Amino acid sequence: MAYRQISESEFADISSRIVYEDNHILVIDKLVGEIVQADKTGDECLAETLKAFIAQRDSKPGNVFMGVPHRLDRPVCGLCIFAKTGKALSRLAEMFRTGDVHKTYWALCTARPQKDEALLEDWLVRNEKQNKSFIARSEGGRSGAKLARLRYRYLRSTERYHLLEVELLTGRHHQIRCQLAGMGCPIKGDLKYGAPRSNPDGGICLQAHSISFVHPVRKETLNLSVPAPASWKGLEESGAL
Repeated sequence: MAYRQISESEFADISSRIVYEDNHILVIDKLVGEIVQADKTGDECLAETLKAFIAQRDSKPGNVFMGVPHRLDRPVCGLCIFAKTGKALSRLAEMFRTGDVHKTYWALCTARPQKDEALLEDWLVRNEKQNKSFIARSEGGRSGAKLARLRYRYLRSTERYHLLEVELLTGRHHQIRCQLAGMGCPIKGDLKYGAPRSNPDGGICLQAHSISFVHPVRKETLNLSVPAPASWKGLEESGAL
């Protein structure tokens, strides 16, 4: 299969964002705006970009396998895992399903929570037409709802924004965005869930910050993390981020 040619600058950018890679998996620091898997927009997805990158880097003449065991929303950035073999894909997919991949997110919010740390449990209802999730506030509204659980911890603040660390305990649609907004702390830039204004890049200040899992083939524990996006650090002169 012929893949597109990756430009020199794009090649360097992709190389710099690969956090971990071996023969079985590839972990990359996804940017805001990148889509992990092809969707109705028709935009090139990250899986296809990585196929072209590897074909070019490794002078690989045949097809490149790049499986998607999980996804991050387009406006979200951070660690995203891809499988380079079918064996790794099936095992990673099962690990995500059973909760054996431990994910920690950083969220920059427009308000500080009342408690510095807490476990949030809500019943979420997904509206497909609006592509949005809502908290069911009463038992009568829980038809089709799914229990969503996360644990958050307040880290620090700038003059206007507040950084929370979020441990995701279930994997529901827009779960972090919906639950943080539900307690009065919308994520910066997230107009859909109550933020007052958008971000210049069209994304939201939610990052898949760290991930811990047992390698699906080598069986060694991997603990990976990335720093906060550079765009977050310049928000305030305080340098709190």
